[in-house]
Order: sequence, then structure tokens, then C-alpha cells
Amino acid sequence: MMSASTSSALTSKVLYAYSRYLLQLGAPFTADFMNKALADNPTIADSIADIFSTSFDPALEKDADARRTSQRAAAEEVRADIEKLDAETQDFFTKLLEVVLATVRTNAYQGKETIALKISTRDVSFAPLPKPLFEIFVEGEALEGVHLRFGKVARGGLRWSDRPEDFRTEVLGLVKAQVTKNAVIIPTGSKGGFVPKNLPDRDTEQDKYNEMGVAAYKLFISSLLDITDNLVTDNGQQTIVRPDAVVALDEDDHYLVVAADKGTATFSDIANGISLDRGFWLGDAFASGGSVGFDHKEMGITARGAWESVKRHFAALGHDSQAEDFTMVGIGGMAGDVFGNGALLSEHIRLIGAFDSRHIFIDPNPDAAVSFTERQRLFNLPRAYWTDYKPELISDGGGVYSRKDKAIEVTPQMRKALGLDSAVETMSGDQLIIALLKAPVDLLYTGGTGTYVRSTEESNSQVGDSTNDKLRVTAPELRVRVISEGGNLGLTQRARIEAAAGGILVNTDAIDNSAGVETSDREVNLKILMGRAIEAGQFNEGDRADFIAEQVEEVGRRVLRSNLEQNVLLQAERTEAFNTNDIAGEFMDYLTETVHLDREVELLPSDADLADRAEAHVPLTSPELSVLTAYAKIDLTAALVDSGYADEPDLDLSDVLADYFPAPATEKFGSYFDEHPLRSEIIATRAANRMINHAGITFVYEMKKKHGASVNDIARAFRAARLEAGALPDIEGNGDFGAWVEGAQALREAIEAKLASK
Repeated sequence: MMSASTSSALTSKVLYAYSRYLLQLGAPFTADFMNKALADNPTIADSIADIFSTSFDPALEKDADARRTSQRAAAEEVRADIEKLDAETQDFFTKLLEVVLATVRTNAYQGKETIALKISTRDVSFAPLPKPLFEIFVEGEALEGVHLRFGKVARGGLRWSDRPEDFRTEVLGLVKAQVTKNAVIIPTGSKGGFVPKNLPDRDTEQDKYNEMGVAAYKLFISSLLDITDNLVTDNGQQTIVRPDAVVALDEDDHYLVVAADKGTATFSDIANGISLDRGFWLGDAFASGGSVGFDHKEMGITARGAWESVKRHFAALGHDSQAEDFTMVGIGGMAGDVFGNGALLSEHIRLIGAFDSRHIFIDPNPDAAVSFTERQRLFNLPRAYWTDYKPELISDGGGVYSRKDKAIEVTPQMRKALGLDSAVETMSGDQLIIALLKAPVDLLYTGGTGTYVRSTEESNSQVGDSTNDKLRVTAPELRVRVISEGGNLGLTQRARIEAAAGGILVNTDAIDNSAGVETSDREVNLKILMGRAIEAGQFNEGDRADFIAEQVEEVGRRVLRSNLEQNVLLQAERTEAFNTNDIAGEFMDYLTETVHLDREVELLPSDADLADRAEAHVPLTSPELSVLTAYAKIDLTAALVDSGYADEPDLDLSDVLADYFPAPATEKFGSYFDEHPLRSEIIATRAANRMINHAGITFVYEMKKKHGASVNDIARAFRAARLEAGALPDIEGNGDFGAWVEGAQALREAIEAKLASK
């Protein structure tokens, strides 16, 4: 047992960590108020600390049920004491007690540098929406951080946040997009952020600043792993192993996968080193983007995925973006992964202008072939700036300007290309960027960071990107025909909806740039599969890195197929090929019950709004349909996992796994498919995506309602109908969309016929 002094010190650390967590949740208390409340009410503070120790002290020989029983009894006594306090202090202790009771694990008894608290967020009544399934809050002298997970199998990046006061708010905003983006992959969304403490000035002590940031990242990773189960394989048998000195009031929980993000782009090998040192079951599959794996920039995979949206949008306009010239403005530079790769994905791009963090590039009347070759040269430089673009190759009236310039001459050619008023003679750098965003061109392609378009209903402060407030335009000011978001959050969701209502073809960033996360997820699952063969002595670990590298092209093709199919689905739904709009309201209500869809949070229309739209014959926009697609896939995937679809004894679903993994992996490691810890989730995710992509967003719901069929019944009928009918008409590039719709409708009829005959 702990000594009294040790116990007192731990109590102080734990209660301090909870008070810091309450601040991140947005609780209406100052740090000083909470400290004083704890000091002025030691009996209540000690009682809440006792509930914590009753729950998690491993020296107490109690099982989880007994600990919960003791918790509830003690909590009732504490609540009686809390009711005697003044209103504000009562509110504080009530909220403090609630988050303590919502805690399911901690590393507090491991003697570590941090306090890590794993919290069941949906048991916290005042937590902001949307609420993750779990979160881990980490507090220590060197850092604070949080990791939000919307499911037990989840993945997403960890960022070095520069928002110490509200980093959880930042992470929550990002994870919303991650959840919808991850609908095409096996895990749902997660996101983490950490803030190092006591950093020196970045400009004067750059090395020390970076060193302390890396140290904080390492501590954050270690704290997350402190309370995460391990999966140990011995003679082919897999066993869950709980971390030392951790009492779990939740179920087994061993899947923790992270990725690079803002400020941590080069940190994946660091994270994987910690994973390997600790013997964590995922090894170097723990953090995607490391030195062994798929190089996203070299593959250009995020940009190529976003370009599938470009191609499909232009095809819907009757234009072949790969064979016919079109004009474009962009956000980014040629050194960047997403913009640089994206600006080379068609030889018919006429890039009128672009801007990055330093410069503004203007080419009012570019030659597509000449400018393509020059962009390619820049992309291949070690570090290219727009100032490296050869001036003699820029058309008359153009140039490269500093964003800091106060008076840039507006040439006649610039005025025409940007659609400027004849009275405009000079512009500042900021004004020129705004003019670029408003330019009358075919495509706006976002490949950099920043939110540059808001809706007319939003203020700049609501956008949450103060750096770009002075540059931001509203959706009605856009004069483009197509938008593709290779980068995240180029537009707010309200802006996307308003732009789409105005006739611009736009999805969401989650749809457009999902290829990166899908590639990372396929890397993780390939590494897990190979690990089974290596453990069995059937594959040489020394050959592993080369084998993974050899799968790049095939993995890329399979990932891009997902982007294509989602875009075709959204075009079909947008043009009302299916009857989603007729039952959208009740379908959203269903998703609210099953997967916690919150219409207000996701900016989906209310029943009253839908009624008004129906009367005016205004269907759901593509950004709204994008969100609905994601939630439909999340719901169907979960239902298929829960139903045991992957383990039906009379179904041989090995072809689903063979289709998921590269052919050489299937050939070498197919005998280990059944040992893959995520076999069921892979099969369910692939089946759900295929069913919705090919039969429509609401089709499964309609069949359940009309025929009383289970998801298993519908999945079986879909599989049988697909095997009989074969693949839908190919719509690669400018394929025949009408033929695809006819094929999809015939498939729906065939599935329904099978269900009706049961």
C-alpha cells in the first residue's frame, strides 16, 4: 500500500489533472476557482479522490463489478455533501465527480511522469458534441494532450498543437472530419493533439524548441500506451495482456494506431520505435508514414485521390479533364505533396494562379504544355518556391509576387484573367489572393493549409482559422465551376453547402482526400498480416521492407478505385438516380439512433427544412450527401460486424480479403487470412462500401424496412446478385454514367427480388 505522503501527492496530481481536463471540456470555471474550491472543501475533495482510488488502485483486490458497486455507493454520499454548497461550487464538484465516474482506466499507479485518464466520454453529460467513444487525457509537467477515439478500432493523426487553452476543441473539430473520411477504411476516426509546456522562443532557440517538442511527443505516445492492452501471440494463440498496474473498468482494448499530422510529419519512426521497444503488438505498424511503408508524397496518393473528384466533376459537365484544357487556381506550392502532385495530374491544366505561404504566382494566359513542363521541373527541385519559376515562361502580364507586397500593378491581362473591375490599378498581396479565390476559372484546387471560404451565415470568428480571416471570401463570391479539396478544411461545411446550392460541383474534404488515410490503413493491415507469417517462420523479416515497397502501385490502384466509386455514387445521388431524398428525414433519424448522427452538428437539414426543399424541388447537395454516405457506411459496417457476417459457416468470403490485399500478398500470406485480428472488420467494411457505392445510400435501410430483412440477408442477396450480374459498367475517366445508373438500378432490382422470394 502507498504511504500517506505518497497517496496525498498522487491525490493532488490526479485532481489537478481532472481540473485541467474540465477546462478543455469548456467547463465554466477558472483554474484559480477550481484550486480554491478543492482547498476550501477538503472533505469532498478527499471523498472524490477515494472514489478514484477505489476504482483504480491495483492493490485493492476487487473485480470491476465490485469496484463499480463501491463507486456508486460512495458517489451517493458525496452528492449529498455537494448539495450543501453554493451553486457555482456545487456545479464544479458535480462535474468533477461525473468525469471521475466516467473514467475507465488510468496510469496513476504506475509511477509515471504523467497522469493519463481514459474516459468514456458519452458518460459525460456536458461534453461538447460530437462525443467520442473514449478519450485519453494526458497531463504532466512537460505537456498536456488528448486523444479522441470514435470506436475501439480507430486511427488518425497526432498533432503538435499551438492552442494550449483549447487544444481539445481543435482536435474535436478535426476528428469530426476524420470519422467521415474513415468510412472507406477499416478503423473509424480518431485524432490526438499535445501541447508541450515551457517551450523557449522558437526563433531564438530553434534546436531546444524542437528537442522539447519531440520529448513531449514521446511522453504523449508512452502515456497512451501505458493504458492500452497488448495482443500477444504464442504458438498461434492470441491473448490480450493488460498493462501492469492498470485496472480496467472497460472491455479489452488493444487497437491503437496513430499517424503523422501538423507538426509531427517526421515523427512516425519515433512513435514506432517506442512501440517496438515496449513490445506493442503492432510494432512499426503503430504509426503509419514511417521509413518502412508507403511514401505518400512519392505515390502522390492524396492528390491522385482528390483528382478522381476533379475528373468526375468535369465529366458531369461534359468535359474531359485529361484530354481538354481547363483553367485552374490553386492553394499551395510545387514543393508540397498535395498541391505539387495535383498540379501534375493533367497535362491540360492552365494554371492561372496559385499562392502559398510566401508568394503569389500569376500566369494570365498560360500555355498548358509549357506550364506543365515547368511545374514538373519545380516539383523535382529539392525545395521549390514560386520564385523558381522561369520568368520568361510566364505569359504577358503575369509574374511572381511576395505576399507582403503593398502595391502590385494590375496588368490588363491580369485584370481579364481574374475578372477584375477596370478601375482596379494596384493591389496588395492580400487583395491579389482574394482576387485569385474569386477568379472566374474552371477549378479551385486546395492543396495547402487554411480555410479560405466561409458561408454568408458565418462570421470569421466561427471559422476557427484567425490567420486567414483577412483573406477569406464567401461562397457566393466564388466563380469557379468545380472545387476539389486535396487539403483539409479549405472551405467550411456551410460554405460547401452554399456553394453547391449555387451550382458549383463540390464534395467535402473527407471525400476528396481520403486516399491518404486508406493507403495508410492498407499499410497497417498488410504489416499485421505479414507479421503472422514472420512469427510462424514462413517469411524472412529482412525481406519485409522490399516486399511492402513492391506493393505500392497495386495498393494505389485499389485505393483510387474507392475514390472513383464514391464520386460516382455521389453523382448518382446528386442527380436523384435513387430515391434518397424521399426518405432522407427518416433515414437520418435512424442514423441518430444507431450511430449518434447529430443533424445540427453535421449541418444536415431538419425535417422542416426537408419539407421546404421538397416543395421547392431542391434535393440534398453533394456536401450533405457526402456526410450521409459516411454515416450510412459506418452504420452498415458496424451492423455487419455485430451480425457475424464474416463468420457465416456457409459463406466463403476469402475473395473479399483477396480483393483487399495486393495479389502477391494473397499468394504468399493468404493462409494467414483467418488469423488477422481485423478479419471480420475488413470483410464488413469492404462489403458495406460496395453495397452502398453500388446500390445507394439508403438502399439497405429501405430493404430492412420493406422486407424485414436483416443486414446479413441483404449482404447475402447483394453478393449473390453481384456474382450473377458481374461488375457494373466501368466508368473510369469519362465512362458512360447513364449505363452505370442503369446497371445499378438493375442490381437493386435483382437484390430486392432475392429478398422478396425468401
